[in-house]
Amino acid sequence: MEFSKILINWYLNNRRDLPWRKTANPYHIWLSEIMLQQTRVEQGLPYYLSFVKAFPSVFDLAEASQEKVLKLWQGLGYYSRARNLHETAKYVAFKLNGVFPDNYKDLKKLKGVGDYTASAIASICYNEIVPVVDGNVYRVLSRCFDVETPINSTAGVKEFKLLAWELIDKEHPSLFNQGLMEFGALHCKPRNPLCNTCPFNDICLALKHNKIKELPVKLKKTKVKKRYFNYLVFSSEENRTLLEKRKGKGIWEGLYEFPLIETAEPPTSETFISEEEILEKTGAIASEISLFNEKPVVHKLSHQHIYTHFWMVNSGTLLNGIPVGEVKKYPVPVLIQNFLEESGFEEY
Repeated sequence: MEFSKILINWYLNNRRDLPWRKTANPYHIWLSEIMLQQTRVEQGLPYYLSFVKAFPSVFDLAEASQEKVLKLWQGLGYYSRARNLHETAKYVAFKLNGVFPDNYKDLKKLKGVGDYTASAIASICYNEIVPVVDGNVYRVLSRCFDVETPINSTAGVKEFKLLAWELIDKEHPSLFNQGLMEFGALHCKPRNPLCNTCPFNDICLALKHNKIKELPVKLKKTKVKKRYFNYLVFSSEENRTLLEKRKGKGIWEGLYEFPLIETAEPPTSETFISEEEILEKTGAIASEISLFNEKPVVHKLSHQHIYTHFWMVNSGTLLNGIPVGEVKKYPVPVLIQNFLEESGFEEY
């Protein structure tokens, strides 16, 4: 039996019961695919359900404020996905009258939609014959066919895409693509794949050559950068605090945080923070300063590790302050949310 037939048969008997599998509505498929980029299904599912409830249609999402979208997205990470999601919703709603493009080529023109997402939507919603290639697919194909070309190289991306084109079931591209992704997620897992019960164990070259642990091959990541964040957590006599909106194209664009001073080296209570620095940064006068956490909170992102200290700053009147109780309404990085929960600051 050929590869695609074995795969589809496995999928029909083993697929998970997920809400986006019960529809071919491009809005829901697009939403799920954007959310599941670099995110496990278990983590993304609650967010998907929350978004569908809050925004039943692409028009609802388009008409929402960016802050509401980011607040619902809070904790899912890679916030550029949420910003692109919102921009695309507005484009589809207001420029395309709520109708998503019905083919791979035009879907790929949407902001935040790359090759993989366009392929997934086109095949699942419109049964277009175009293969998907994601991390799960790379793993399955590299092992089955003993492909050593690095998956994060230009040559690798091209080679795996061509291989997927050769294998795709022309009559059932939707089932084939979903089956390949699901097989990688549930059966041909990164660690401890279920080789003994694998329907491909008689043809899998990696199994035959004892190379399961070696594949897929991935080029080494770029060096991780260390950054040192110092948040100034204000509390005034009127029980108000300060928040700032992050701007620019760096991490967490559009989210809110406490006033931030970034330093080149790890700070200490003896060498860092002064009333002058706080005044220069915020325009507010501090009456008392204390370090909340002696040991930095380490927040790891793909290419940078952020070492964070929170400085509790008591002050007089804050001209641009907001009530402490309203902090919870703002979309913030998970780093800030964890601090709020641990410190109980929102309850002050």
